[in-house]
Amino acid sequence: MKEDISSLVPSALNLDRRDFFVTSILAGAFALAVQPIAAQTQIKTDANGLIAGEVKIPMGDGEIPAYRAMPDVKNKKFPIVLVVHEIFGVHEWIQDVVRRFAKLGYMAIAPSLYARQGDVTQMKDIQEIIGKVVSKTPDAQVMTDLDSTVAYAKKNNGNTKKLSVTGFCWGGRITWLYAAHNKNVDAGAAWYGGLVASASRPKNPLQPTMPLDVAKDLRVPVLGLYGGLDTGIPLDSVQQMQEELKKGKSKSEIIVYPNAKHGFHADYRDSYNKESSDEAWKKLQEWFRKNGAI
Repeated sequence: MKEDISSLVPSALNLDRRDFFVTSILAGAFALAVQPIAAQTQIKTDANGLIAGEVKIPMGDGEIPAYRAMPDVKNKKFPIVLVVHEIFGVHEWIQDVVRRFAKLGYMAIAPSLYARQGDVTQMKDIQEIIGKVVSKTPDAQVMTDLDSTVAYAKKNNGNTKKLSVTGFCWGGRITWLYAAHNKNVDAGAAWYGGLVASASRPKNPLQPTMPLDVAKDLRVPVLGLYGGLDTGIPLDSVQQMQEELKKGKSKSEIIVYPNAKHGFHADYRDSYNKESSDEAWKKLQEWFRKNGAI
């Protein structure tokens, strides 16, 4: 039996900073750094039959905004999926992914996990995003913010007995870490998130752990979805992760799509690979069903 997590609050991290840079989410807008948008391939998911929009997640030091969508059905609790945003924050593509999950019957929720560090959707340069925001966002803060998001979902039509997490790019790494952090998660799906430390992304006091470090101790089954042509995540690091996972008991797996680049699921970008994206999305749904997340 899964333990009760109704008392999950951000107590593990003492946050005394009360100035939040992100206090609301701009609906329907893409991050400036990803312009221009590849409109010819962009998937657009409507909100028909859904309750969708911004909500506020209470934290120990204030509140952060999140985008949430769920079926418009009264008096029902829905399986929860945490959607961890890519490096560009909770912009329109992440909001669309949230609606896609809601169409499948989930309460899907994407909290703005950079809220205290900066609004990356308004930054035009990816190095500025990394230097000013990503590098200054503590893993411990992210873990407790996701805990608080689960607690919010539990109180607002979410069924924590069916809990999953998925994330993209920056959020892919966080997916592995959160699966190690919260053993109440039923299943995870990590899309092309970094697995090992590197010269360009070294460990540091704010981000001291990589997925490789937690692989053999994982108890939550995580499905890794990676691209064979991803120049930022070498295949040898994927192989290292696979070997470490074999030492554990989580029954996690990694699928590599040989013709896919980094960001292959992001249909608004040039790196989008429809064949790999469609297959990976199908595999995710099968994984969540298999492991009791829905």
